[in-house]
Amino acid sequence: MPAGPCRLTRADIYPMPSVLPLQSRSGWPLRYGVTLTMAIWLAGCATAPPSEPANLCAIFNEKDDWYEASLAAQKEWGIPVAVQMAIMKQESAFVADAQPPRDWFLGFIPLSRPSSAYGYSQALDGTWDQYVESTGHSGAERDDFADAVDFIGWYARQSQSRLGISPRDAYRQYLAYHEGQGGYARGSYQKKPWLRDVARKVASTADRYQRQLDGCKPELDETLASN
Repeated sequence: MPAGPCRLTRADIYPMPSVLPLQSRSGWPLRYGVTLTMAIWLAGCATAPPSEPANLCAIFNEKDDWYEASLAAQKEWGIPVAVQMAIMKQESAFVADAQPPRDWFLGFIPLSRPSSAYGYSQALDGTWDQYVESTGHSGAERDDFADAVDFIGWYARQSQSRLGISPRDAYRQYLAYHEGQGGYARGSYQKKPWLRDVARKVASTADRYQRQLDGCKPELDETLASN
């Protein structure tokens, strides 16, 4: 087995030579079975949530393509990387195929889910369709990280232009993200103290992420430039 979560040692990739010549009952070399097992395991690792979600530097070191995608969304829409990631952490805990818990009848009969929210960004079907139509990203998927951060940036830009919310204001950006821009404009969050508490948590996470990113950004940029 691999040495740690989604981390391989040389021995994991290159089994001992004495193992490779062994044959399965069908006559196929067992090395093909090892390769298939590793391929399946690596596919799971590709979508596994980061092992240290409270540390943005650790997240980007573990998921090296996430930093580049977040920078692209920041450049396109103006929402800081730390705010993007704080919203995503709250919405899905970085689970690619996250969905709202399903309701159950009598405790064992599955019913429909309370909403169509799905993926890293927990975007609803209709809102995602608006994003795709607006941006022309016809192949975008909610369980793709790069598409999800781009969606969060796009939505934040809409909240900025329609509601006057700064893209750096994680507290109000989250309220508009959760309630919808219409709901935010009506002040629906005013009757939801629990939601305001969550929004404060998102803002606190964004602040912590920004401090962490300030410390590791030079190293991340250097790594990105060398790739």
